[in-house]
Amino acid sequence: MSTSPTLPGDHGPAGSLAFGIDVGGSGIKGAPVDLGSGEFAADRVRIPTPRESTPEAVDGVLRELRGSFELSDDTPIGIAFPAPIHHGVIPSIANLHASWAGVDLEDLASQALGTRVVAVNDADAAGFGEAAYGAARGAEGVVLVVTLGTGIGSAIIVDGNLLPNTELGHLEIDGFDAESRAAESARSREDLSWGEWAERLQRYFSVVEYLFSPDLIVVGGGVSKHHEEFLPLLDLRAPIIPATLRNRAGIVGAAALAARLH
Repeated sequence: MSTSPTLPGDHGPAGSLAFGIDVGGSGIKGAPVDLGSGEFAADRVRIPTPRESTPEAVDGVLRELRGSFELSDDTPIGIAFPAPIHHGVIPSIANLHASWAGVDLEDLASQALGTRVVAVNDADAAGFGEAAYGAARGAEGVVLVVTLGTGIGSAIIVDGNLLPNTELGHLEIDGFDAESRAAESARSREDLSWGEWAERLQRYFSVVEYLFSPDLIVVGGGVSKHHEEFLPLLDLRAPIIPATLRNRAGIVGAAALAARLH
């Protein structure tokens, strides 16, 4: 995916819309987004992800979501998807049906919805949403957005431009896949105190900071609502702050990217 230079948050005047869809393992959510504010322009609609989450089954949900809103034919549409996206194609899949591997998601969704669709990895969408409308709005330079959950998702935005598919949760650190020790799931699974977990986060973020020299680090995921328990324990060169969009980030980021590339 390529993006044209623009300042974060500069995606359209108030009242102009794009439609964002966030595909997850349990639910597929969508809403129109006001590109001036980054707020939902209508209540979000959520449809359970089909038990057999094949491309054909998800295709039907995408059509249903699109039909739930009155959108003009030229409304940009973006989809956040839980897999790497390489020029629209899903090279591998872990959280949905195995038949997604090799599927051109952008082509499938564009045919289903009758307009060009932009597809992006879900962590990238959330990160771009934070850069455009959330905690990193207006930030210049290198912004690193990390989501701490079952795994570790990552997004890097450089002067408003997304570097896609970074997958920094899978860095090997001290002989371990980083997310196996530093994800929120590891804290819960091993019953770590906030302090014990912060030691692992310190090691992880120190390595990432050494490799990428970010100007700002934003931490998302559900655990970010407890940010005061662990972020103050970290000692890094870059400021590290909690995300603000929470579960809106994927929809908002996908919509903003679609508007930018429309």
